[in-house]
Amino acid sequence: MASGPSPSPVSITVQFVLTGIVWGSSFLFIAVALMGMTPAQVAGGRLLFGALALAAVVAIRRERLPRTVRVWAHLSVLSVTFCVVPFLLFAWAEQHVSSGLASIFNATTPIMTAIMAWAVFQVERLRPGQLIGIAIGIVGVVVIIAPGAIADIGGSTIAQVALLGATACYGFSLAYMRRFLGDTGLSGIAFAFGYIGPAAVLMLLLSPVILAEPMQLTVPIVASIVALGVLGTGLAYVWNQNTLRAWGPTRASTVTYITPVVGVALGILVLGERLTWNEPAGAVIVFLGILLVQERIRLRRTVRP
Repeated sequence: MASGPSPSPVSITVQFVLTGIVWGSSFLFIAVALMGMTPAQVAGGRLLFGALALAAVVAIRRERLPRTVRVWAHLSVLSVTFCVVPFLLFAWAEQHVSSGLASIFNATTPIMTAIMAWAVFQVERLRPGQLIGIAIGIVGVVVIIAPGAIADIGGSTIAQVALLGATACYGFSLAYMRRFLGDTGLSGIAFAFGYIGPAAVLMLLLSPVILAEPMQLTVPIVASIVALGVLGTGLAYVWNQNTLRAWGPTRASTVTYITPVVGVALGILVLGERLTWNEPAGAVIVFLGILLVQERIRLRRTVRP
């Protein structure tokens, strides 16, 4: 997936940071949009505005779009697994959990990606240290979920399981890209439009059902859904694709360390949300697991004489 001149290192770093900030802010935008829209309307709105933003850039830059049915078929799979399903799950879950907690769960994406790449698509072999990292990441998730589940297996616990389902979709999709779309010759913009565009079309086809529920639109709600679409679902996906190509998947996925910090901070400052002790504690354990999975830290081997 390479096209056009390579961006400068400074440009890639700026895009990486902006991606983390925008994606971290997305959980706040979802929470605000849900004040006047249903989860399906939020997911459909963000995809529609994201697709329109990308279509405009594709048209202005005259980007080359896929020319084969095979590529479009694979991109259509991504439109469901990388966009429609996880967007619906995140929006539904944020009716029952805080935006900050949703951003913490989003950080499990690298672990889900490693599991999918190893166990489902078999495009990656994991070393013992990486398998231990996956196990530690699972422990971190249990620390986040368990206290609430023990007290009451209600909407909050089910919502947290839904968030894990969303990140599993992300992990599946990233591994799927690696398996089937490793060399399309498309630019980052055209590639992102290739799966966000069909996802928006699918939600438009479902609009008679989605729009059956009335919306209560205010300026903050409209601004949130536009920002969620144009920035979080449009431009940020392009920035992420550019970073992925310049730095590789391991370094690019460290954006996961930025998003929960931004998401939690905005949830506390703007929405007055509160964290319980187990949520940041579990997040730290998850991050430790991610570091092991990405081999940024390694377990020392005992050297035998």
